Amino acid sequence: MTTTETTTQTKHRGTPILFHRRRGRVVILLCVMYFIAYFDRNNIATAGPSIIKEFHLSNAQFGLAASVFALFYALLQIFGGWIGEKIGPRRGLLILGLLWGLSTLFTGLVVGLVTLLIARAILGFSESATFPTATQAMSRWVPKDRNGFVQGIVHSASRLGTAVAPIVVAAIIIWSGWRASFIYIGILSMLWALVWYAMFRDRPKEMKGITQQELAEIPDIPKAADLPPVPWKRLITTILPVTLVDFAYGWVAWVFFTWIPTLLSTIYHQDVAKYGLLTSLILIGGVVGDTLGGVASDWLLRRTGNARAARRTLLLIGFIGAGVCLIPLVFTPPLTLAVVALALSFFFLELTNAQLWAIPMDVAPMWSGTASGMMNTGFGVAGIISPIVVGALVDWTGGFAWPFGLSIGILVAATVLAGVMRPKPVQPNVPAEDAAITGQA
Repeated sequence: MTTTETTTQTKHRGTPILFHRRRGRVVILLCVMYFIAYFDRNNIATAGPSIIKEFHLSNAQFGLAASVFALFYALLQIFGGWIGEKIGPRRGLLILGLLWGLSTLFTGLVVGLVTLLIARAILGFSESATFPTATQAMSRWVPKDRNGFVQGIVHSASRLGTAVAPIVVAAIIIWSGWRASFIYIGILSMLWALVWYAMFRDRPKEMKGITQQELAEIPDIPKAADLPPVPWKRLITTILPVTLVDFAYGWVAWVFFTWIPTLLSTIYHQDVAKYGLLTSLILIGGVVGDTLGGVASDWLLRRTGNARAARRTLLLIGFIGAGVCLIPLVFTPPLTLAVVALALSFFFLELTNAQLWAIPMDVAPMWSGTASGMMNTGFGVAGIISPIVVGALVDWTGGFAWPFGLSIGILVAATVLAGVMRPKPVQPNVPAEDAAITGQA
């Protein structure tokens, strides 16, 4: 094959990710972590009816348990991403994995609302830096033309964890009680952290067996100690609109993560086995949406050379589609229609997720941990507010029509903002307004 043929093939197909490259091992390890993290976060939704019954909680109190996680998760996003850059992804994810594993174990031992809130707060604290630190690992290992794909595939794994959790947790509840699922996943989290530390290296050139070809395909980002200072003002100016869009995404995502089992249990009168299965069917749409969103935007990037337009296109398709598909839920449709509409809405919503995480890698690869922490603060803040507001609305109205109507309005606002935002590349000692608009923006 000639050099011209190879260049053309790379342009249309993208640089290889999983096969015949050491970075394939890194991506698989991160996929496992994202799967565990979202199983870990969302098993409380399936266990929710059991927890509410055992501790005699209102829907608003249970929403508070979800929100306290998001409070600590949001507050430490930026700081956690910055720390992850300073100590490196290898040590960072080891420490974080051990901490969130222990907090999950503690969740299985709670004795009431107060201890449940403490357990969820510790989990939020320990997971706050996880995804920004993982994004820093991706920036070091992934070719620039595959940012969307790799974010799509790891978040697809996270949504698979979200989708599998209802079935697995429901089965565990039936056989061993709701506490056992937290104990099992806590142990698994700590095991993953140890495997990560053994198999990952912060700099690709330190990985045994890596080839010069692979090193030439990926960015040469300085080691943690040699990174230039974070250009805070320019980074905040660039990422803030993305954070606001991420808030809107997060608002609706938290509705799916927190309330679907309760909706199916209270409004449609499904028992734990049935609502566990139906919740999984709904959430599996996100697995497809995350992967397809990342693949499609990277394909547009290679075709047009314009990452900003590629990410924006998928954001607009996703937000519009998610809002349209939620409309039937305002009118409490029959169960079958509700499940189909929710699954399609979650599919479209997840088309946007890879775009939101790829933008920090596109515009600020050196500080992608800090930048993605800024962006993901929107998701965390949404997680503080959304579960409480939705729980209060359900208690007040006795149904989910108002929460879904509010979510549609938020998706409309997200569509408008995603259409007008213009993130620009942030480089060392170069003002953002002077940076050339290239394929990175």
